[in-house]
Amino acid sequence: MEPKRDIKYIVIHCTATQPNASVESIKRYWKDVKKWGDTPGYHYLIQADGSILTLLDESKNSYGVYAHNNECISISYIGGIDANGKPKDTRTVRQQVAMFSKIVELIHKYPKAQVVGHRDFPNVHKACPSFDVKTWLAHYQLTF
Repeated sequence: MEPKRDIKYIVIHCTATQPNASVESIKRYWKDVKKWGDTPGYHYLIQADGSILTLLDESKNSYGVYAHNNECISISYIGGIDANGKPKDTRTVRQQVAMFSKIVELIHKYPKAQVVGHRDFPNVHKACPSFDVKTWLAHYQLTF
């Protein structure tokens, strides 16, 4: 039996792809370029229509945050860059609603965990998730 993971962080990511990237192309990148085999970068992946795909059971480590994977649950949205490859928050309203809902669900499951962006970890030199998670959460309101 695997030891229970001590989840300290719920980490928000972007795939750093165009918003229309396919799930298959993202998985192929992890396998062929990153050489991660079948282990994904995230536990959950949010598509443009707001549907959430479970890529990995929460009992297992993803490749979300180097040196912290054993203490993280990772959520990503497809997108995060503009047409020129520059960081940009490309989340649709549906992605934002789904992300917020998943965060609330995970906070109930892991009440001691902090919700942070990938870029909030020390020595991370990337814009991921292309927005400030704490500011977004502080100002988020369901608008429908």
